[in-house]
Amino acid sequence: MLDNDLIQSTSSWPFVEIRKLLRERKDIIKAKKKIIFQTGYGPSGLPHIGTFGEVARTSMMINALNHIQDIDTELITFSDDMDGLRKVPDNIPNNKILQDNLGKPLTKIPDPFKKYKSFGEHNNEKLKEFLNKFNFKFNFKSSTDNYKKGNFNNSIIRVMEKYDEIMNIILPTLRKERQKTYCPFLPICPKTGKVLEIPMLEIDKKKQTIIFDNEGKKLETNIIDGNCKLQWKVDWAMRWFTFDVDFEMYGKDLIESAILSSKICQVLGKKPPNGFAYELFLDEKGEKISKSKGNGISIEEWLKYASPESLALFMYPNPKRAKKLYSEVVPKTVDEYLSLIEEFPSQKENEKIMNPVWHIHNGKPPKEKTVMPFSMLLNLVGSSNAQSKEILWKFINRFHGDIKPENFPIFDSLTLYAVSYFKDKVEPKKKFKKPNLEEKKALKELASKLQNIKQDMEPEEIQTIVYTVGKECGYAKKLREWFKLIYEVIFGETDGPRMGFFISFFGVKETIKLINEKIK
Repeated sequence: MLDNDLIQSTSSWPFVEIRKLLRERKDIIKAKKKIIFQTGYGPSGLPHIGTFGEVARTSMMINALNHIQDIDTELITFSDDMDGLRKVPDNIPNNKILQDNLGKPLTKIPDPFKKYKSFGEHNNEKLKEFLNKFNFKFNFKSSTDNYKKGNFNNSIIRVMEKYDEIMNIILPTLRKERQKTYCPFLPICPKTGKVLEIPMLEIDKKKQTIIFDNEGKKLETNIIDGNCKLQWKVDWAMRWFTFDVDFEMYGKDLIESAILSSKICQVLGKKPPNGFAYELFLDEKGEKISKSKGNGISIEEWLKYASPESLALFMYPNPKRAKKLYSEVVPKTVDEYLSLIEEFPSQKENEKIMNPVWHIHNGKPPKEKTVMPFSMLLNLVGSSNAQSKEILWKFINRFHGDIKPENFPIFDSLTLYAVSYFKDKVEPKKKFKKPNLEEKKALKELASKLQNIKQDMEPEEIQTIVYTVGKECGYAKKLREWFKLIYEVIFGETDGPRMGFFISFFGVKETIKLINEKIK
């Protein structure tokens, strides 16, 4: 356990939210002797980073809780897989299968990937696969399973009993046209299998049946055992009620829905859970990331280019601030992670608990000095023409035989990520500058000066030589332009690594050769 004064004073957001939860639900938690957290997932498209973020952030809160109090916890990851498919996602193959099954529950639509029994099951399994990679402890629950097995029956009957009160909450929020047709119950059509959003004609609370107007024909259905599902705001409240949820976070766009669901939960007979509204993730253009559009960067992509820990780091800071999420943020986040790992051992206890890696690793981050930033490693991949992790390591060990994979496991993993990221994201965008005569002359002078230095010269000394050459070649008042020239000619980019460090690591002779090749 951490020092109590530190726990109570820290402004680290997982501790802030947990303190609030313990304070506001003190009596409920004391009676239950357990705290139940929930996250929600709509499997109408492939799982995206927003879904991962909910689980990651909630897990950080649970980790914080475990340092405050010894109490049982449960994290429910709930899938709304009984929802009817409303539109076909853009990023799904064989999408005619989906087009032909619009309106059906996600678990009743064939899997276009042809791996599982249904589209819903495919997406559920992908989600569980990702979450397991991060070693999250969660209890997965399927909407279809819970409806079909009768786990929601008592709560659904409760919704019917409180029908009028619930309608009084919902109807004022709807347009007049929608008010005429709205019903919290959605029947599953016995003929088509589709989730029907149709007007209700009669309700029989004793028989637990509802009669709907299905295109002029009466459709009578029992509300339990999966014959009906609830409209999602009512469904959300019903879940909180059924599972006795204490906390759930959600996107900013669901604030109004959460307010309504909270009122419905109270009508059903329980205090609604504490909430936490986070800002949404945006793509490079500043548009909301969407499962159907497939914009932004996917979980698969991030884990191809960087570690799970770096993704967790992206999730940690300022959850209530919008973040742009696209491939170019990956190297920056990795370098930030490396820096935080290196800082951690020398920090005071109050600083450690504010360090994101404390929350990523539950207070025990790994210890490893940074060999080089990820951004520089990407340049090294390009300069050494390394097509694989093994080739890159051979190059590294030519000049730095003391750096071994087993002694630097984080750096070892970075070499694989760097090769993948460079190949997919850096190399296709490279635009090498062809220097003019004056620029060639300056770069030749740099190569000439480098011939006079020793391989073991300190990086800062080499950096000074690079500066000096730039000043002597007419860049005294525009050194930024000098380095931009180096980067554009050698690396095909407008910026790059600190040259002194790069030359020291890459090798003096190799750098001279590289410069001469680029200015031919």
